[in-house]
Amino acid sequence: MSESFFRTPKKSVRHASRELEMLSMTVWRVLRKRLLMKPYHLHLLQLLKPTDHIDRSNFCIKMQDAMTEEGFLDRVVFSDESTFHISGKVNRHNVCIWDTENPLEIVQHERASPKINVFCSMSTRKVYGPFFFREDTVMGTSYLEMLQTWLFPRLQKHEPEDFIMQQDGAPPHFCLDICWLNDVLPRRWIGRGPHEDLMFCPWPARSPDLTPCDYFLWGYVKDKVFVPPQPMSIPDLRTELPRLWRPSHLTC
Repeated sequence: MSESFFRTPKKSVRHASRELEMLSMTVWRVLRKRLLMKPYHLHLLQLLKPTDHIDRSNFCIKMQDAMTEEGFLDRVVFSDESTFHISGKVNRHNVCIWDTENPLEIVQHERASPKINVFCSMSTRKVYGPFFFREDTVMGTSYLEMLQTWLFPRLQKHEPEDFIMQQDGAPPHFCLDICWLNDVLPRRWIGRGPHEDLMFCPWPARSPDLTPCDYFLWGYVKDKVFVPPQPMSIPDLRTELPRLWRPSHLTC
């Protein structure tokens, strides 16, 4: 059995049972008890283009050099958007129902269900959000309005004067309107833009693993909110999400 799984480690227990002419339960017991093997799930990662590796490396080198300055990370404010659907995906690994019999609980998934676009920002001091966009698709004008009327007044109140804002390369962040950042944060914003933009450094494309919002926050919040009984309407989502932004819920 050891040699069989060494040759093809991705085979199923059922396939190995037929191949080795053994009961599935026996195969499972030998794998877990005698060979001390465990089943591991595949992880889906963003497909990178050849030039992305260079851009990501340059960004990391730039940030590591900057981190030699004491207090640099305390100046960085990360930000991101995410879409929440009413028929949100339920993390079946985190949801279980203990009972003496199978309750046959199901969650119906609706295609093209109502959705809401949510923005958040976070630093070492504070988590800002959630902010709910009115539109189904975030545009450059609505994103700029959010920055000017909602986010920046809060950052100017709670963050140091020389804070650095990070945003990824999403289309709403890469429009002529967002040149406003060159005026209010010259050399103090990270994002996507022409070479003449006055940014701290460019954000590498397809790099959600480099921001804590994508790497941690959104997954954590969705695992909490999309647990049966999950929100059934946009107003329900608007009510539930702010509760999860409280410090006691975001402590891990």
